[in-house]
Amino acid sequence: MTADPRRQLPSIDALLAAPGVNSLLATHPRALLLKAARAAVDEARVNGGTAPAEGWDAAVRAAVRRLAVPSLAPVINATGIVLHTNLGRAPLAPAAVAAITRVAQGYAAIEYDLGRGTRGSRHAICRDLLVELTGAADALVVNNAAGALLLALSSLARGGDAIVSRGELVEIGGSFRIPDIMARSGAKVVEVGTTNRTHPKDYERALTADSRVLLKVHRSNFQVTGCTADVAVVELAELAHARGIACVYDLGSGLMMNLSTWGLVGEPTVPEAVATGADLIAFSGDKLLGGPQAGILVGSEAAIAACRADPIARTVRADKLTLAALEATLALYRDPAVAIREIPVLRMLTEDLEGVKRRATALLQGVGHNGELIEGDGEVGGGSFPGAKLRTWLAGFPDESLAERLRANDPPVIARVAGSRVLLDARTIFPEQIETVVAALRG
Repeated sequence: MTADPRRQLPSIDALLAAPGVNSLLATHPRALLLKAARAAVDEARVNGGTAPAEGWDAAVRAAVRRLAVPSLAPVINATGIVLHTNLGRAPLAPAAVAAITRVAQGYAAIEYDLGRGTRGSRHAICRDLLVELTGAADALVVNNAAGALLLALSSLARGGDAIVSRGELVEIGGSFRIPDIMARSGAKVVEVGTTNRTHPKDYERALTADSRVLLKVHRSNFQVTGCTADVAVVELAELAHARGIACVYDLGSGLMMNLSTWGLVGEPTVPEAVATGADLIAFSGDKLLGGPQAGILVGSEAAIAACRADPIARTVRADKLTLAALEATLALYRDPAVAIREIPVLRMLTEDLEGVKRRATALLQGVGHNGELIEGDGEVGGGSFPGAKLRTWLAGFPDESLAERLRANDPPVIARVAGSRVLLDARTIFPEQIETVVAALRG
């Protein structure tokens, strides 16, 4: 009977002792080499015991290279979606990157009062800037927008009713839904109105002695058109205050300045939301604001104080890197022209179309063949400005396999495929990335 080839596979110790593998110990930890050797042997075992064609040393070295690559890798976004959730949403401004570096390299006074030499509060960081920029009485930063909403409802509505329109019970991505978050807060969800129409009287009829919050959710990731009606936040706030309860506004995208000059309309700004009189406004830091992932709450002193005192505030607190990046990003908004120039999201959303066309043309000229310049549309993304299209220019190539090759590049280039063409949208490719993308296209 023929012996099973798998019995002839080398031992892990023998592979590690081979000169071509053992030399890697000078630059890689033994644990990594051990894992790579086992991976090479396991692959051969799956193949019926067949030794790798390139030889064992080369197979182990290749496994080391694969395993040493960080799982979180930077990529070039050529999709034309400015706030691409799968690609990390907002790229940070240089000032934010510098701020992260400063506090990451050593210790930072995140909960230490330098003036008094005693324990301080991380909740003071970013607070004054948010108050200054939004007009709110107080502010609080947590780790993400869903956490901000959870905290808001827990502190203001736990054990009571939170009333919300059926048309605003949205899914916010990753299969997480507003009613699920509301239920986790300890509040009872009370739905009013219909999917497409909700009126003031619907809220009024739902009010009882158990009512604690009227919740308004801005539908930032989809549009309802046709026969529709909803209640403005200012009306909800007046109704809530007349009954001695709170109004919470889940704003979503965190737009800090009006972008209608560039054709982007329909998304309320944070200062506009504050002016409605809502007790709490919740929004994201890494969408239209252009900062790090964060959940931001602004509103009345009483409502923010209730949030700070809630035990959930501890579980969703922001870390020092988030706070450093957010503070640096917010500071740029003191001068709108500087914000548009320095914050990548705002720069991409407001860029002149001719600049985009020049970069798309540079891609095609760098490759020199087989491509075409295409005028088309990109998207804001991140559940912001639903239905809005960003006029753009793309470099198109008639080779579907190109998308896979670009993803295998270092750094990976993420394009979009339409029909049989691979499209690279120049709006989301930074000027300093053009040469890298050209090299990837040539390769």
